Amino acid sequence: MREGWHDEDYLVLLSDSECSDASRGYGIERYLRGYQILGLRSWDDFIVRDESRGIFTVPTVPLAPQYLAAWTLPRDSALLKPDSRFTGQIKWYTKPLVFGGDASDPNNTLWVSHEQHVQLVIWWNSKYREVR
Repeated sequence: MREGWHDEDYLVLLSDSECSDASRGYGIERYLRGYQILGLRSWDDFIVRDESRGIFTVPTVPLAPQYLAAWTLPRDSALLKPDSRFTGQIKWYTKPLVFGGDASDPNNTLWVSHEQHVQLVIWWNSKYREVR
Protein backbone atom coordinates (compact mmCIF):
# COMPACT_ATOMS: atom_id res chain seq x y z
CA MET A 1 0.00 0.00 0.00
CA ARG A 2 1.21 3.47 -0.91
CA GLU A 3 -0.49 6.59 0.30
CA GLY A 4 0.09 10.29 0.06
CA TRP A 5 -0.82 13.50 -1.72
CA HIS A 6 -1.05 13.74 -5.48
CA ASP A 7 -2.00 17.31 -6.36
CA GLU A 8 -5.16 18.03 -4.33
CA ASP A 9 -6.06 14.37 -3.72
CA TYR A 10 -4.92 12.14 -0.90
CA LEU A 11 -4.55 8.70 -2.46
CA VAL A 12 -4.34 5.25 -0.94
CA LEU A 13 -3.14 2.87 -3.67
CA LEU A 14 -3.18 -0.87 -3.06
CA SER A 15 -0.73 -3.52 -4.25
CA ASP A 16 -2.08 -6.25 -6.55
CA SER A 17 -2.63 -8.70 -3.70
CA GLU A 18 -4.25 -6.01 -1.56
CA CYS A 19 -6.64 -5.17 -4.42
CA SER A 20 -8.01 -8.70 -4.43
CA ASP A 21 -8.37 -8.79 -0.65
CA ALA A 22 -10.01 -5.35 -0.50
CA SER A 23 -12.41 -6.17 -3.33
CA ARG A 24 -13.51 -9.33 -1.50
CA GLY A 25 -13.67 -7.58 1.87
CA TYR A 26 -15.84 -4.71 0.66
CA GLY A 27 -17.95 -7.12 -1.41
CA ILE A 28 -17.66 -4.93 -4.49
CA GLU A 29 -19.07 -7.70 -6.73
CA ARG A 30 -22.47 -7.16 -5.06
CA TYR A 31 -22.54 -3.58 -6.30
CA LEU A 32 -20.24 -3.37 -9.33
CA ARG A 33 -19.93 -6.70 -11.09
CA GLY A 34 -16.57 -7.14 -12.83
CA TYR A 35 -14.81 -4.31 -10.95
CA GLN A 36 -11.84 -4.43 -8.59
CA ILE A 37 -10.85 -1.87 -5.95
CA LEU A 38 -7.44 -0.28 -6.58
CA GLY A 39 -7.54 2.24 -3.72
CA LEU A 40 -9.14 5.39 -2.36
CA ARG A 41 -9.19 8.94 -3.65
CA SER A 42 -9.54 11.69 -1.04
CA TRP A 43 -11.18 9.18 1.33
CA ASP A 44 -14.65 9.60 -0.23
CA ASP A 45 -14.21 7.64 -3.45
CA PHE A 46 -12.94 4.22 -4.39
CA ILE A 47 -10.59 3.95 -7.35
CA VAL A 48 -11.76 0.92 -9.32
CA ARG A 49 -10.84 -0.96 -12.48
CA ASP A 50 -13.24 -2.79 -14.78
CA GLU A 51 -12.57 -5.98 -16.71
CA SER A 52 -11.28 -4.04 -19.74
CA ARG A 53 -8.78 -2.24 -17.44
CA GLY A 54 -10.60 1.11 -17.49
CA ILE A 55 -10.04 3.19 -14.34
CA PHE A 56 -12.88 4.98 -12.54
CA THR A 57 -13.82 6.56 -9.25
CA VAL A 58 -17.07 5.82 -7.47
CA PRO A 59 -18.32 7.04 -4.08
CA THR A 60 -17.82 4.58 -1.23
CA VAL A 61 -21.50 5.28 -0.43
CA PRO A 62 -23.44 4.72 -2.58
CA LEU A 63 -21.47 2.12 -4.48
CA ALA A 64 -23.57 2.25 -7.63
CA PRO A 65 -22.78 2.05 -11.37
CA GLN A 66 -24.49 5.35 -12.19
CA TYR A 67 -21.84 7.17 -10.13
CA LEU A 68 -18.80 5.74 -11.92
CA ALA A 69 -16.56 8.50 -13.34
CA ALA A 70 -13.56 7.94 -15.60
CA TRP A 71 -10.29 8.78 -13.89
CA THR A 72 -6.55 8.56 -14.55
CA LEU A 73 -4.12 7.01 -12.09
CA PRO A 74 -0.90 8.92 -11.44
CA ARG A 75 1.90 7.58 -13.66
CA ASP A 76 4.23 6.87 -10.74
CA SER A 77 2.85 6.10 -7.28
CA ALA A 78 6.36 6.59 -5.87
CA LEU A 79 5.80 10.32 -6.37
CA LEU A 80 2.99 10.43 -3.80
CA LYS A 81 3.87 12.79 -0.95
CA PRO A 82 3.27 10.89 2.31
CA ASP A 83 1.58 12.76 5.16
CA SER A 84 2.05 11.17 8.59
CA ARG A 85 -1.11 12.88 9.89
CA PHE A 86 -3.24 10.55 7.75
CA THR A 87 -1.20 7.36 7.38
CA GLY A 88 -3.30 4.31 8.13
CA GLN A 89 -6.49 6.32 8.66
CA ILE A 90 -9.54 7.01 6.54
CA LYS A 91 -11.80 10.03 6.94
CA TRP A 92 -15.42 9.04 7.42
CA TYR A 93 -18.59 11.10 7.65
CA THR A 94 -20.68 9.82 10.57
CA LYS A 95 -23.70 10.74 8.47
CA PRO A 96 -22.72 10.10 4.83
CA LEU A 97 -23.36 12.92 2.37
CA VAL A 98 -25.95 10.89 0.40
CA PHE A 99 -28.00 10.75 3.63
CA GLY A 100 -27.78 14.52 4.14
CA GLY A 101 -24.51 14.69 6.08
CA ASP A 102 -22.57 17.95 5.93
CA ALA A 103 -18.94 17.69 4.76
CA SER A 104 -18.10 21.04 6.37
CA ASP A 105 -19.41 20.08 9.82
CA PRO A 106 -16.43 19.01 11.97
CA ASN A 107 -18.82 16.99 14.17
CA ASN A 108 -19.67 14.85 11.13
CA THR A 109 -16.08 13.66 10.61
CA LEU A 110 -14.11 10.95 12.33
CA TRP A 111 -11.00 8.98 11.44
CA VAL A 112 -11.26 5.20 11.21
CA SER A 113 -8.94 2.28 10.53
CA HIS A 114 -9.07 0.38 7.24
CA GLU A 115 -10.87 -2.49 9.00
CA GLN A 116 -13.52 -0.14 10.41
CA HIS A 117 -13.91 1.45 6.98
CA VAL A 118 -14.80 -1.92 5.45
CA GLN A 119 -17.55 -2.43 8.04
CA LEU A 120 -18.92 1.10 7.60
CA VAL A 121 -18.98 0.91 3.81
CA ILE A 122 -20.82 -2.42 3.89
CA TRP A 123 -23.35 -1.23 6.49
CA TRP A 124 -24.12 2.13 4.85
CA ASN A 125 -24.42 0.64 1.35
CA SER A 126 -26.86 -1.91 2.73
CA LYS A 127 -28.80 0.91 4.42
CA TYR A 128 -28.77 2.92 1.16
CA ARG A 129 -30.35 0.04 -0.76
CA GLU A 130 -32.84 -0.59 2.05
CA VAL A 131 -34.20 2.99 2.09
CA ARG A 132 -33.97 3.51 -1.66
